[in-house]
Parts: sequence; structure tokens; C-alpha cells
Amino acid sequence: MLTINPNEISTGKLHRYLLGAIAPRPIAFASTVDADGNPNLSPYSFFNVFSSNPPILIFSPARRVRDNTVKHTLDNALETKEVVINVVNYDMVHQMSLSSSEFPKGVNEFEKAGFNMLASDEVNPYRVAESPVQFECQVKDVIVTGDEGGAGNLIICEVVKMHVSEDVLAEDGSIDQHKIDLVARAGGSYYTRAKEGFFEIPKPVAKLGIGVDAIPSEIRNSTVLTGNNLGMLGNVEQLPDAIAVDNFSKEHPEFIGLEIVKKHTFAQQYLSKNDVESAWKVLLLK
Repeated sequence: MLTINPNEISTGKLHRYLLGAIAPRPIAFASTVDADGNPNLSPYSFFNVFSSNPPILIFSPARRVRDNTVKHTLDNALETKEVVINVVNYDMVHQMSLSSSEFPKGVNEFEKAGFNMLASDEVNPYRVAESPVQFECQVKDVIVTGDEGGAGNLIICEVVKMHVSEDVLAEDGSIDQHKIDLVARAGGSYYTRAKEGFFEIPKPVAKLGIGVDAIPSEIRNSTVLTGNNLGMLGNVEQLPDAIAVDNFSKEHPEFIGLEIVKKHTFAQQYLSKNDVESAWKVLLLK
């Protein structure tokens, strides 16, 4: 394993390692205005939500590594204490990328990237009309992490109004993750389309699983089952009872008397289909 001391490599190289390893990252498409009302629009992937009461978003326009200059977004946020954070979906990702070009101060990135400007209700910066969700925010604080190239500037934003396109809502009024079709940033020039990689895992907080430590050692020390497989097996509240296992054996006599490796292989196939109960029944067969 490669071991790295951050103090012993260049900031640029460390930056690439960090962005390659900590991914995918959501994108804050930040709209600001300067003191004269000139609009600016730029994406940032050092971003996330940190509180719902109050609703707090934080993004960081880091100082440029190559020349230690700061972004117009940071200057504007410090001047006006306002920002709109627009989310980015697949339909607008190439326009978003274009807007990240380092145009001179005063150039309107909305126009350069072909986005339509929507007036906000509570703040001065404009919203991106094409974005499916837009957050009007007041800047509560800016935390400066350093004064050298690569240093972050954490802009702490409180959401004062949120706009959600009805096109991305499910029948119950929640945001449908497939309809919203978000994209995220990875290392280098890579992005990921979120809906192409969705899978569900039952939350452990919804029930108390038995835990991997409660799995019989013959199964826990399997040469076939992976850590993920064991995690799925350990997330059940209780094991199938003897009657359920016996009924399963009558339905699947081909599993009776299997050697351990084959039994674990069949169980793994059930786990790949998220059928944890059947996997356990295979594993408990004598």
C-alpha cells in the first residue's frame, strides 16, 4: 500500500489524490452577484448539506493551487452575503462544465454557458432556470482554512427559500432520485450519473440486526462470501426458524447435502438478488 505524508508531496499531487479518492461529490452550482449586481456562476464539488434545522449547506471555493488566487464566487459571497446553490442534473452537465472556465470578472457565465436567469425571491443572485432544485441562501459565515494555494474557504449558507421542479417529484411528493437524474464529480475529468448506479441497502437503524459477530464461524470465515455478503447476512433481525428451513429444503432438494463451498456459492447468488432470507435458508440446510 502506498503511504503518503501530505507534507512531503506537492499540493497539486495531493489535490489529485484527494479528489480521486473522495468521490463522487455533489456539485454546488453557485450563483452570486458582486456589489454592483453583476452575476457570476460557477460549480464547486467541495459541497454538502450539514443541517436541516436550520437548513445549512456548505461549499468551498478553494484558493487556486497554481497561483494562490481566489474565485469570484468567494469575493461576491463576502461582499453581499448571499448565494443561490443550484443542483446539477445530467441534462445540464456540459453547460455546467463550460461555465467553470475562468472568464474575466464581469463576464456573465449564465450567458456564456447558455443558461436562463431566474430572479430569486429572497436574495439578489439569480437562479439557474434549468436546474431542478434551487436553494436561495444567506451566507452566515466564511471559515478560511489557510492562505496558501489549495486552502479552502467554507461558505456556510442558510437556506431561506427552496424551489423544486414538479417534474422531479414522486407521487408522494418526495424527490424521485431517478427523475432528478443528478450528476456528481470524481477525480480528474470524470463525473458520474447517479441514477445509473443506484442500489438499496436497508438502514440498520430501522431494525436491530444480529451482527456479523453472531454469524456461525463456518459462515463468517467463508472463503466464498465477501464482507458485503456478511454485512447483508448480519443485518437480519432473526434467523429463519427450523420449519421455514425445512419447507425450503422440500422446495429445493438440490441444495441438501451440499459441500460448504457450493452451499456458500448458492447463498451468494441469492444475496446478489437481495434475497437474504433464502440465502440464510441455504446456509442453514444440513
